[in-house]
Amino acid sequence: MERGETEAPLRCEARGLEKSFGKTAVLRGVDLVVPDGGFAVLVGSSGCGKSTLLRSLAGLETVDAGTIRIAGRDVTRLPPRDRDVAMVFQSYALYPHLTVRDNLAFGLKMHGAASADIASRVREVSAMLGLDALLDRLPKELSGGQRQRVAMGRAIARRPKMFLFDEPLSNLDAALRADVRVEIRRLHDRLGATTVYVTHDQVEAMTLADTLWVMNHGKVEQSGAPLDVYEHPKTRFVATFLGSPAMNLIDGTLKTGSGGIVAEGFDVTVGVDPARFTTVAPGLDVTIGLRPHDLVVHEEGMARIGEIVIDVVEALGFETYVHGWTRQPGPTLIVRLDADHARRVRIGEHLPLSIDKAKVHLFDRTSGLALA
Repeated sequence: MERGETEAPLRCEARGLEKSFGKTAVLRGVDLVVPDGGFAVLVGSSGCGKSTLLRSLAGLETVDAGTIRIAGRDVTRLPPRDRDVAMVFQSYALYPHLTVRDNLAFGLKMHGAASADIASRVREVSAMLGLDALLDRLPKELSGGQRQRVAMGRAIARRPKMFLFDEPLSNLDAALRADVRVEIRRLHDRLGATTVYVTHDQVEAMTLADTLWVMNHGKVEQSGAPLDVYEHPKTRFVATFLGSPAMNLIDGTLKTGSGGIVAEGFDVTVGVDPARFTTVAPGLDVTIGLRPHDLVVHEEGMARIGEIVIDVVEALGFETYVHGWTRQPGPTLIVRLDADHARRVRIGEHLPLSIDKAKVHLFDRTSGLALA
């Protein structure tokens, strides 16, 4: 099952996909390209259209407009069985009356594989996923993580052209979710199969993806390498969706300051890096974006941007987040503190803040588009 022993991974391409349910538009001109052997993750809030897009690729939904090509073949109107894709669902979708062995073999039997080939592939997949001791058990005798591995194994055994995952880890507890997430990435690297993965969990998205596709209201707002999308969001939505805690947002206005143009809003004044924002001018209404981990406690020699009054302290062990307001009524800012500062902060304390101007994000307040 190593890459090179099977058919080469294949490109998936969707262009101009549109899909409506009644008067509700779910996909609105979606373009998606997954290169050979790529791992693409569709991420977005509930109702953004990511699962509908995945089901359209699988043939479980028929698009109203647009084209889908897999391995250079137009599959837009083909039924699922003729697309040679394997889908892993959130609900596992195992046959309760069949053993693990028979669940793994089911897809192969439906495709008319020879008995010897079926037995060989079941052994191979079982060893790969650590299922050897479970082959004679029924699904009801398995844990959630074991059931998910069986569902993955059933898909892998078929050796399809493409794997589709629809939020496969959402039914697992946090620790198991982390384990299976790593297992999925290892399997992909070993098999080299073209994969499209849907999730609303940004940790899964950031850690699994080769290419991240951020969806919002039926459209792709931004795509690219996960860290590129995180560090250079093109819209206010992308900036706030990726990152936990979310990016701090403050409405402000660009003005002329001692060091050039500054952004002011709710007792926060930040310098604008002229190398990054070459087209902005004083008077523009903006939204200032400050990530919690980019804010630091002000010290001598730093440019002070303002202060907050702490009203909540979240001590998580490895890191601490403090919440505070600049002025009431006004926005609350979240700041990540290092261990040294975290031990000294108290609720009600005034905390002066600084930030490197290169870490400041600006968005047009009207359009929500990044200014850069």
